[in-house]
Amino acid sequence: MAIPIPFASGQFIVVVLREPKERLWGRLLGLEASGIAFRGVAVSHWEELLALVKRGESDLAALGTRFVPMHRVESFYLDEPSSGVSSLAEEFKQRTGVEPAEFLSDLA
Repeated sequence: MAIPIPFASGQFIVVVLREPKERLWGRLLGLEASGIAFRGVAVSHWEELLALVKRGESDLAALGTRFVPMHRVESFYLDEPSSGVSSLAEEFKQRTGVEPAEFLSDLA
């Protein structure tokens, strides 16, 4: 019996990488056995990112479209609220006034 996969293109995700350990937040573009494609940013500088976006300096953020091979992925999960804590996407919108989907939009 196949387990349904709740991940779909366009959803907000958090990816935890190994070697080196890193946590990334972004919008899922594709998921395959070979890896994950997404558009996003490292969470390590979250406060600085929010400040840049709030000041209208989004172009200075280290935003990128990436493919991460599955052997580097420790885990990944949907960015959703849990136990009364907002999702990163909700926090992003609340603190910057910018829609996360707009910030993470594809390159023109």
